Amino acid sequence: MGKGDKKSGKGKRTIGSYGNTRKRRKDITTELERKNLTKKVAADKKAKAAAKKAAENPVEVEAEVKKPVAKKAPAKKPAAKKAAAKKED
Repeated sequence: MGKGDKKSGKGKRTIGSYGNTRKRRKDITTELERKNLTKKVAADKKAKAAAKKAAENPVEVEAEVKKPVAKKAPAKKPAAKKAAAKKED
């Protein structure tokens, strides 16, 4: 089965024809799948528009971001007392 075979998928791709072994895109998807695909595309467009709007107004985005709380440093230990210095004669 090669490029010249009209009944194989490879041959149909080479020739550029369609049939049982090489279906068209609209034949593969059901009507329900097409509706879900259009809904998904519409949702993606809305998300892109919202991202673009947020990029234009960075001030509003910064207000939504919470600042991290700074941790306090651990308490320092008291310094050790030094022994009295010895006098040299």
